[in-house]
Amino acid sequence: MALNATIYKAELNVVDIDRHYYEQHNLILAQHPSETAERLMLRLLVFALHASETMAFTKGLSIDDEPDLWQKNLSGDIELWVELGLPSEKRLKKACGRSKQVIVYAYGAGAADLWWQKLQPQLSRFNNLAVLRIDLAPLEQFTTLLSRTIELQVSIQDADITCRCGDNELSITLENLLLNG
Repeated sequence: MALNATIYKAELNVVDIDRHYYEQHNLILAQHPSETAERLMLRLLVFALHASETMAFTKGLSIDDEPDLWQKNLSGDIELWVELGLPSEKRLKKACGRSKQVIVYAYGAGAADLWWQKLQPQLSRFNNLAVLRIDLAPLEQFTTLLSRTIELQVSIQDADITCRCGDNELSITLENLLLNG
């Protein structure tokens, strides 16, 4: 018997001083049975980092031809393709060919370092690819608060990211590994 996704509703308030973007988004997230709570929170955080009227979650883990998040223009062209994890060079080559910009949020203690060491020479040739490393450990604090409804505020200023959920607050740090495009 196949397991069903767990559905979460999120009220996301984004205060992005760097981009002059201040909006509230009411979102529905489906957590795949194999997806961890930290990864679910990462998807929500990454949505906030790129929030716009056209940013959307995709079917993600269920579909090979789609990223975790994307942003399309009115013509249906992919403006931004966002991957979470450690995608293969083949997948990123395909993404770079289909999208104006591709961003990878790499995570996983030592695995992200090994992945980057192996693929850095090949990935450096893509002029529309950015790779950032993120530590999921701080997100563990929020996973204890995870319920079917989530209220999250994300503030971004001078590339500093602060998340608030209830009385809990944490800072997130991104490490730029590759910034092309």
